[in-house]
Amino acid sequence: MPVSRLVPTPIGDARLLEHPANDAVATLVLTHGAGGGIDARDLVVLADGLPGEGVAVTLVEMPWRVEGKRLAPRPAVIDVAFRAVLESVHATGALVIGGRSAGARSACRVGSEAGAAGVLALSFPLHPPGKPESSRLDELLGAGVPTLVVQGERDPFGGPAEFPDPRPAGVRLVGVPGADHGMKVPVRQTPTSPLRQDAALALIAATVLTWVGTEIAGNP
Repeated sequence: MPVSRLVPTPIGDARLLEHPANDAVATLVLTHGAGGGIDARDLVVLADGLPGEGVAVTLVEMPWRVEGKRLAPRPAVIDVAFRAVLESVHATGALVIGGRSAGARSACRVGSEAGAAGVLALSFPLHPPGKPESSRLDELLGAGVPTLVVQGERDPFGGPAEFPDPRPAGVRLVGVPGADHGMKVPVRQTPTSPLRQDAALALIAATVLTWVGTEIAGNP
């Protein structure tokens, strides 16, 4: 059963929902986006599925969400909260930090200094919708540790085709067919959207598990 606890940060208490794993090879610490919470479908599927495979998962509800606010503060303030949270996390095995959207950006900014072995970026917002010239690629590349990017192919914040090819060193990119920024796929399958929702989420979980096991924890 997951364990919930509050931890202090300079901007208020954050809530940690910890999903332990027996003999964990890694601990994955994930936070949400600017306008969403830890009930995001990709965060939930990882928290539900990975602990049984030896990867502990901690979901982080940031202070503004705990306080009932809908919108996140500016990026620098998010980073302050995330750093404080990471100081309170008791990681077993390799520490991997990440999140979705704005949470992914924050993880990239603080990953190296936090001593993370890797960063997981779900739905990394490569640019604002409709503004590809405002690229945040430098932020992604600045993580300084191995980084897995899991991106919906219909993401208006930047689909896989908009990322550099060949991939920069240390960055692995996996596209989710038909998925949007929230990793939602259309109900009706088409050649460009061939997966049902459960299959799309299973792909995300399997991708993350394989990456953590082989590239981070070093297991075959």
